[in-house]
Amino acid sequence: MPEELADAFLAQLDEERRKVDVASHDFSVRELVRMMSEEELNVAPAYQRMFRWNAQASSLFIESVFLGLPVPPIFVATNVGFQWEVVDGLQRLSSLAHFLSSDADEAARVNRKTPLVLTGLEKLTQLNGVTYSTLPKNLKVFFGRQPLQMVALTDKSNLEVRFDVFERLNRGGIRLTPQEVRACVYRGEFNVFIEELAQNSDFDALLKLKQGSQEDGTQAEQVLKFFAYKNHRDVFDGKVERFLNTVMGASQKSFDYVQEREVFEKSAAFLHEVCGGPYLRSGTTTTPLVQFEACLVGVADIFKSGQQPVVPEGDWIEDAELRNSSGGGSNSRSMLERRLTRAKELFSGQA
Repeated sequence: MPEELADAFLAQLDEERRKVDVASHDFSVRELVRMMSEEELNVAPAYQRMFRWNAQASSLFIESVFLGLPVPPIFVATNVGFQWEVVDGLQRLSSLAHFLSSDADEAARVNRKTPLVLTGLEKLTQLNGVTYSTLPKNLKVFFGRQPLQMVALTDKSNLEVRFDVFERLNRGGIRLTPQEVRACVYRGEFNVFIEELAQNSDFDALLKLKQGSQEDGTQAEQVLKFFAYKNHRDVFDGKVERFLNTVMGASQKSFDYVQEREVFEKSAAFLHEVCGGPYLRSGTTTTPLVQFEACLVGVADIFKSGQQPVVPEGDWIEDAELRNSSGGGSNSRSMLERRLTRAKELFSGQA
């Protein structure tokens, strides 16, 4: 590597490392579960819904803890008030809490109906069919004392760093979508707001999602995209994920909830009335999301200008310009402007 490139790399490395500040701790199983129950360790409700390990996967993790096998550290981030919020390790922490739960009420804290019954164990086969409450006291004590490592991002690490860490750590096993990550990292009033609007009846009726996208944050991400492209299209650089992260962070600090709710609901109601059901192209069974979001924003632009949108003539969903600017390779500033302009033309009666 040439010397000038090496110097540039070292400068970049130093700058990026300054954004990350971590501390390492060891906690016993019982202490971790106590911290969860007393909210010293914050597992947000939006994050709890993502506990997806089945009984066997959780059981194999419990077996690993019993055996003292190396397991990945729990990653947390320090937030306001020095509370730790989970960044990576939900499946492991929830499995511990599920196993140590003594009744249905405690199991419900991790979205389960009953305490964990160990199953499918490969080494400690004598524990198959056992719950924590039926273990002998000495085994309860032994398991509760087992240590797990926790790595904490301190409050000196910014939100973008937390998102990066979350993304990098959740690439194995059960992968979280970018919006699921945002729901955990960018928590607050704005996140609650977009998740609420995602359940708006008109908006919900417009979207026909694939089976796997119905519970993974896709619908809330579409609401986020609506506000992002409506309010911040001038800074869109084609990198959708980072763009949405930036909008999420900015909207936490400044957002007109009353006015923005009104324009969203009016736009969704109008488009639903025009479509008469889900937004679908001919011969398809799922909503073309890029085209859909352009139309919703186009309608909103018209309302924002003080005008009333009109029902387009003909088979407007199949409009060539709208489709061509919403297909493959459409994540660029110019393509975004093309489809938003065309959508506004269609709903202004200028087509």
